[in-house]
Amino acid sequence: MNISDAAQQTGLPAKTLRYYEEIALLVPDRADNGYRDFSNDHIATLQFLKRARDLGFSIEECRTLLSLYSDANRTSAEVKAIASKHLDEIDEKINVLKDMRETLAHLIHCCDGDHRPSCPILNSLAGDSL
Repeated sequence: MNISDAAQQTGLPAKTLRYYEEIALLVPDRADNGYRDFSNDHIATLQFLKRARDLGFSIEECRTLLSLYSDANRTSAEVKAIASKHLDEIDEKINVLKDMRETLAHLIHCCDGDHRPSCPILNSLAGDSL
């Protein structure tokens, strides 16, 4: 199938499919006319990649996961280690976001939001303490 059909079937933009080919994450066949020709196996790989990317795995993690998926000698421990590391990274991002939220909520609470020019939000961004 051509790139637009593959994009439609996987829910990925054609630009993403071209990018995956450019970085050798997926190499579609070529028809006699030189156009990309995606097989059902390519579609399955693209759906795998879409789900992995939706979970926030990096391109390199996806590359590793794809390699493990096609390796009959893999161990589930290898896959679990990658997923666990990724979960730890997500937890850290959540903690950072919580801290950001707490700080911003405090600054908003401290700002009167009235007609005066004094603003603790701007003061904090400028490095002044409250």
